[in-house]
Amino acid sequence: MYFAALLARTEDGWEASDTDLDDVETLSDLTDLAREASVDEDTVLVFIEQEDAWFGVIRVDGEEDPRIYVSNASAATRSSYGEILLTDELLGREPGAEDSIAALEELVGLDGTEDGEPDNAPDNADHDNADDDDGLDAVPAGPLGDTGLLSDLGLPEAELLMLRTDALVEIADALGAAEVLETVR
Repeated sequence: MYFAALLARTEDGWEASDTDLDDVETLSDLTDLAREASVDEDTVLVFIEQEDAWFGVIRVDGEEDPRIYVSNASAATRSSYGEILLTDELLGREPGAEDSIAALEELVGLDGTEDGEPDNAPDNADHDNADDDDGLDAVPAGPLGDTGLLSDLGLPEAELLMLRTDALVEIADALGAAEVLETVR
């Protein structure tokens, strides 16, 4: 089960709204949604949480690029919403690297032979390069992203990294927005 909410900073404090992510397919869509909630291009935070598996925070400040933090990147890869946040840039990949890998896999079978070529290797053959491709798609099992995205709002990096369960409540509490977040939870 997912929970998603927007926290928009205003002159009077924070305003919260729960958000429907059904129409969000890309980080750009999510960023646009946050900017629409912005008052005078102030800070908007998007919270996404999948029960106790992982949470993500996206910070949008005006027209700047979004800043992203994901508590458990490996768990987020198993989620359609998590995949939105785990961009090539965040993962340290060249843009489009995943598309290139998929295209190569189509040309060359997983056993290393080209389409139509017989597989002459014995079943127990030692493939020295079998692990070469594993690192391309490796995603860390822990936190990933901008750990300082909430530091200026009252939540230091070290505290963000220690959050596990009820993380969004603790973040909102540190920002002074616990009550407004609770109204949409």
